[in-house]
Amino acid sequence: MSMAVETFGFFMAALGLLMLGVTLPHSYWRVSTVHGNVITTNTIFENLWHSCATDSLGVYNCWEFPSMLALSGYIQACRALMISAIVLGFLGLFLGIMGLRCTNIWDTVLSRKAKVAATAGALHILAGICGMVAISWYAFNITRDFFDPLHSGTKYELGPALYLGWSASLLCILGGVCLCSSCCCPPDKDPAASARLPYPAPQSLLPSAGPAARLAPAAADEEDDGGFGKYGKNAYV
Repeated sequence: MSMAVETFGFFMAALGLLMLGVTLPHSYWRVSTVHGNVITTNTIFENLWHSCATDSLGVYNCWEFPSMLALSGYIQACRALMISAIVLGFLGLFLGIMGLRCTNIWDTVLSRKAKVAATAGALHILAGICGMVAISWYAFNITRDFFDPLHSGTKYELGPALYLGWSASLLCILGGVCLCSSCCCPPDKDPAASARLPYPAPQSLLPSAGPAARLAPAAADEEDDGGFGKYGKNAYV
């Protein structure tokens, strides 16, 4: 049962990592709101890297953020956290492949594989936490500006990329917990260890010696007999 949970957690974490990879370059992290506008001529949507504007005809233009140092601090932090989440997820994916019991990569000792799988689970949990913090921080700034009556700039709403990122982070965390459970539960007995007998095997079961070893005592007896046969009985009187 624990092997099934471990494998399920690995694939869940891999799916979460894939979704985090889709979330990072997604264009719709925040979208300009139409709340209170009677006629909307254009829509602005942004992510961590660029901002785009589209008009009612569907024509849109995008421009990259000119300078990283000129950006807000939370955007720089969100970039770092998302990249860290993806790097940690890839490391956890690599260690998870080696630590799964259903694979024969790196080692076959179950106790060592359980430790490697638990390390992979911890990396996936850290990746999910980094992604969750980045997306929640970004969403907090959107909602703060939206409900601020003194904010004079463009007000935005939560984009679909944030919901995708929340789901991805949750999958990474749950997958990491499933992988860590393999270290908490003792692994099944090693079949190689159970094949060894707890007591010494009887002599009859031991591998017999070769024909040379069996013939050695017989040859020695013949030599002894031959030695006595060389002399007559009178030689000993």
